[in-house]
Amino acid sequence: MRSWTIRVCAILLIPFLFLTAAPALAADLSAPGSHPVGYSDVSVSASGRSFSARVYYPATSAGSNAAVAAGQFPVVAFGHGFFQSIGKYASLGGHWASWGVITVMPTSQGGLLPSHSAFADDLNAALTWMVAQNTVAGSRFNAHVRTDRLGLSGHSMGGGASVLAAARNSAVRTVTNLAAAETNPSAVAAAATTAVPTQLVAGAGDTVAGPSGHQIPIYNAKLAPKQLRTIAGGFHCGFTDSGGLGCDSGSITRAAQQAITRRVTTAWLLYYLRDDAAQYDAVWGTAAQTDPDVQFLGVR
Repeated sequence: MRSWTIRVCAILLIPFLFLTAAPALAADLSAPGSHPVGYSDVSVSASGRSFSARVYYPATSAGSNAAVAAGQFPVVAFGHGFFQSIGKYASLGGHWASWGVITVMPTSQGGLLPSHSAFADDLNAALTWMVAQNTVAGSRFNAHVRTDRLGLSGHSMGGGASVLAAARNSAVRTVTNLAAAETNPSAVAAAATTAVPTQLVAGAGDTVAGPSGHQIPIYNAKLAPKQLRTIAGGFHCGFTDSGGLGCDSGSITRAAQQAITRRVTTAWLLYYLRDDAAQYDAVWGTAAQTDPDVQFLGVR
């Protein structure tokens, strides 16, 4: 009798347990991922171009020239803004690496008279070099590069150059960039020929390369899939780790803007370069379209 009573109570409790169980929480993509972050300063020579770069990557332990973590990882080439050092993007490069995305940042075209076209070629050369490292004996990246998952990114001038680079490189699978600026040759014209999924992240209060004159024209010209994610209160220099001469400010803090940027761009890269279907809602779904911090405009 007692055994029968216990079984009945257990059966009656099962629906209650399902109804009251807390739903699984989505990972906080603004927080670091599971990988320690390694970095290495390298000399890139590929496609007739030569320059130095810093590579951030998933590692077995944090620090300079640490061993790469087990597995193969996608690669993103990131272009710095006009007259900006790559050090101003260290937090973002490290963050993407912690989530399993190798990020290579060329130092080229850092002077007062940069060539946007050459910078686009440098970004593509950085990708080509990283792909080659996958089979170079003795390279720390040997057998660690997912050569069919390549992306482009950048800030301001580098963001515009990433659009130029995508139009020139059929191996690129996706683009996500920050406050992408119109370039010479035109990133707007290049966008009209580029079909890879592209995410433009903008700051609503950007007074240097604001949405109306830069990201919106690129978005309008871009072939689908495309999206424009505009951070409420965001500003141009809010995408960098520190300000400087000629920088603007916004109605949110740099820390808040960077956290939003990490969340939005990491979801995009995980979805398109790491085949993480669980990120669909954060990229295209209800969560993306109703995000209180980021205005959504997109065509899938």
